[in-house]
Parts: sequence; structure tokens; C-alpha cells
Amino acid sequence: MPQTARIKLTSTNLENLAQVCEDIKSITERTGVKVKGPQPLPTKKLKVVTRKSPCGQGSHTFDRWEMRVHRRLIDLDADDRTMRQLMRLRVPEDVFIEVNLSVR
Repeated sequence: MPQTARIKLTSTNLENLAQVCEDIKSITERTGVKVKGPQPLPTKKLKVVTRKSPCGQGSHTFDRWEMRVHRRLIDLDADDRTMRQLMRLRVPEDVFIEVNLSVR
């Protein structure tokens, strides 16, 4: 039975995320596997607002901090050769990968 793999990529660093997506696309082009993606998923924005003054006195000024979590989704046909090459792929520390295999 043919299997499909769904790869979810998550990172706060957009450049590293794009590089990993390009590496996965180059592997699928070399092996001749059908691929869909990378499809961008909505970016999560985690916001924290704090007072600059530690004592609460003085002017009412605030620091606004934001962390963005970028996500991509790639669907591909999972054959043995392609999955072996994907497992050997060098991935930066700030890029998280989740691979789900399913039968069509």
C-alpha cells in the first residue's frame, strides 16, 4: 500500500525554516516523489507587555516583546529511499520537525 508523509516544520527563525524546506524539496526532486508544499500555516505571535519602571513610579512607559512562531506543512509520497534521506537531513536546533506517516 502506498504511504504518505506529512511533515510539520516549526521555528522562530524564518531563514532556517526556509533552508530546511528547500533541502526537503531538493531531496524529493532527486528521488522523483510527488510533493505538495511547503504550505505556510498561520504565524503565531506571542506578545508580552511589561512596564519599564520596576517600582511602578515615573512615566507610564512599556516594553513590548513579541516572538513569532512560523510553521510550514509539506505532504509527500513516502517511499523507503526518500524517507531514509530525510532522516539523514541536517536540521538546525531551532527548527522542530514532526513527521506523520499514513496509508492512503
